[in-house]
Parts: sequence; structure tokens; C-alpha cells
Amino acid sequence: MNLDDLAYFKEIDQQDMLSHIDGLPDQLLSAWQLAKKQKLPAWQDIRYIVITGMGGSAIGADLVSAAVMETCPVPIIVHRDYGLPAFVKGPETLVICSSHSGNTEETLDAFETALINGCHILAITTGGKLSEKAKEAGSPVWQFEHNGQPRSAVGFSFGLLLGALSKLGLISDASDEIAGAVKAMKSQQSALTVESPVSKNPAKRLAGQLVGRWVTVFGAGVLAPVARRWKGQVNEVAKAVANFEFIPEANHNTLAGMHYPPEVIPPHVITLFLRAASNHPRNRLRLEMTRKKYMLEGFNSDGYTAKGDSPIAHIWTTLHFGDYMTYYLAMGYGVDPTPVDALENFKVKLNKK
Repeated sequence: MNLDDLAYFKEIDQQDMLSHIDGLPDQLLSAWQLAKKQKLPAWQDIRYIVITGMGGSAIGADLVSAAVMETCPVPIIVHRDYGLPAFVKGPETLVICSSHSGNTEETLDAFETALINGCHILAITTGGKLSEKAKEAGSPVWQFEHNGQPRSAVGFSFGLLLGALSKLGLISDASDEIAGAVKAMKSQQSALTVESPVSKNPAKRLAGQLVGRWVTVFGAGVLAPVARRWKGQVNEVAKAVANFEFIPEANHNTLAGMHYPPEVIPPHVITLFLRAASNHPRNRLRLEMTRKKYMLEGFNSDGYTAKGDSPIAHIWTTLHFGDYMTYYLAMGYGVDPTPVDALENFKVKLNKK
């Protein structure tokens, strides 16, 4: 395994996933700028926001929810399923349907339920059936252009959702925070790109540790959904097994499960801990104590400390590092990081039922 062999990378990465990762800071900024140009009806007295989506669209919603948790005065619920919860009725609820393709069947089903229930609806998509149905219903459509996998459009799903909250007056203008996050991402990026050798590239070195191991990612606060993103990227980019855990919840159950089966753990498991200065002080302490406990039990362990000066910067520098790391893990396994044949084949079989 040579993670400095750029010719090998180009041979494996047939659809150039790397360009999407390299371009993520600019994508985030473009999404925010696009959101500022969009329009929304003069909706009043919104008491609930439900964001429906799956996969890459849903993770953007998770990230936004975490980013505004301490400032947004209304609850934000991320719904990954068909239909909608029973309370989602009437114009006091805004349902934001987020689907990269516009053809996600769970999201389309949720859209129909929201329409029947008389909710306000905003569609965020590149097109597809969702765009058509929303326009027919007279609901606003925030459409963006992106050629690639949904997971590589996370800048759009985050930036547009955050922009919608700002347009609604539920959060203050986040332009400075977005600019700071982009600056922090680009500041660390020079050490993470393919041209940066393993000796100077922390993402390559961490990927090397993950080869041949089951990955468990721990996060807290604003980095809890980023832990989920890292897990999903290990799955979809590197085609490898992984799971995620949230602190402090993991201290109430997961911490007890580190003994069996002994032939599997700890030698074939690695635990990763995501840290941020913006996390609650007790959660910062919990993360470090949890990591030490795993290390004392003989588990391989490593982590990443978020860069930047705001919770949004902490989210995005950690997410971007993880995208590079999982790309290098895919190179370590010799797999194309873009196709997700298992998911596509499942959809084909499901559609025949």
C-alpha cells in the first residue's frame, strides 16, 4: 500500500471523487451564496421544522440541526423514513424535503403526507419528481446543480438548509461563520491533499491505521453528526465496515461492551474520537476519559481535533478531514470511491417488489 502513488490513485478513482473533496470548501461557500439569492413566502408563526431526507441529504440536515441547536428557537427534527410523525400538521409546521436526485422514494412519500396535512413545504433538490411535484403544489423549490454522488453534495444540503433558516429569521446571518469555516478548511487542506506525502499528511496516516480494522467513531455536541458522516463515508467511499457513537450516551451503554468476543476485539477494532473546543466541557472530559479507557483495554485509538473559531468551522474542518481520510482508505483497499453498487442493486431489487 503506497498512499503517495498518485498514478495509482488516478487508476482507481475512475470518476474523480477527489475533485469533489478538493472542492468542498468552495461548494459550501457557493451554497450559502445561492441560498441568499433564494426567496421564500412570508410564512408566519412556524413552530416546528421537519427536514425529510436520506443519506447525504439527511446528513446535511443533521449538521445544520447541530450547528443551530443553541440559537434556533424552534425544534428541528430530521426524518429519515416514509410518511411523517403524527404532530406534523397545519401551517405552523414547515416540512423541508431534501433530495439530491429528487427521486428518493421516502422523501417523495413524506412530501405527499405534508401536502395532505396542510403543512408549508420547501423542496431542496437538483430536480426530479420532487421538483415537479413541489411546483405543481405551488411550493417553493430551491434547485441547485451538482453532478456527482449525493454524499459529495453535502455543502449544498448544509448551506441551503442553513440559508433557509436565516431567510425565515430563525437564526442570524451566518455569512461570517461560513467565511471562517471556509478559511479554516483551506488552511488545513494543503496538508491533506494527495500531493502532501504520508510523512506530512495526517489524513493518509490515519487511513493507514484503519486498513483491516473495524472503525468506531465517537463524537459529541456539534461533532456527533460528523461522527455519523465519518461512518457513512467509511461505508460508501471505502466500502468498509464502521459504526458511530455519541457522547455522552455511549458512557451509559457502549462503554460496557469492550470484552467479547475476545478474538475480534480489540486487535481488529480502532476507535476514533472527534474533539472540538466548542463542545460542552463535560463532554470534552468524557471524550478523553472514554478514549483512555479504550486504550487501557488494548484498543487501537486515534482522533482529530477540529480547527477554526466557531461551531460551524469545527463541523466543517472535521468533516473535510474525514472525507480525505476515507478517500485514502479507499485507495488502501484498492476500491473506486465513487460507485455504491450494493446500494444501487438493492434499489433495483426493491423496485421490483
